[in-house]
Amino acid sequence: MNKQRFVFSMSVVVLIGSFVIGAWLYQRQRTEQLTFMAQKSFTTFVRPHSQVLGAADAKVYLVEFTDPACETCASFSPMVKNLMAAHPNQIKLVVRYAPFHHGSDGVVRLLHATTFQGKFWQALEAMYKAQPAWASHHQPRPELLWGFLAEAGLDIERLNKDLQSPELAKIVEQDLADARALGVTKTPGFFVNGKPLVQFGYAELEALVQAEVAASYPK
Repeated sequence: MNKQRFVFSMSVVVLIGSFVIGAWLYQRQRTEQLTFMAQKSFTTFVRPHSQVLGAADAKVYLVEFTDPACETCASFSPMVKNLMAAHPNQIKLVVRYAPFHHGSDGVVRLLHATTFQGKFWQALEAMYKAQPAWASHHQPRPELLWGFLAEAGLDIERLNKDLQSPELAKIVEQDLADARALGVTKTPGFFVNGKPLVQFGYAELEALVQAEVAASYPK
């Protein structure tokens, strides 16, 4: 009986060990694959239409797939800015669209339409800040965004005209295709110089950013 228990216990240990090792190997392979994509297919991470914040010569690309209706994205926004402030002129923030929430397609098109006025970052901040008013998961009211965008300094008449541009839908489709190619299934989805944030959390993101800054700017 004791021998049977021992064999069973060892089998469980081996099974758990195999699972842990397998998961580690998969994540390592995934990271290496995406890093390779960053080197060979840079445009998968950064498209010509992507909005970029940071110094032009910054070597660390922090790519974020976001949804303006995503509460976690809004909460991470000031944290990301803190990371950039902690490493001045070394990080570029690249925003990509992943409208996974119900009704977010139109919101993302509206957000990108603000780029024609050069007020993307003001608009994104306004959308995040006003989430409680318009982004209810049960009863979203994106029509309220117009008022908040006007308060942020947007020309609403021009914005309404720019929103008719057929290129907006193509941009959203491209970002969603890239998100799928990179395995992004929820927001925010972070990549630092092509390396994915495997375990989600601010401490983990900070560690990944610091590692890439150290590698890109050796002392």
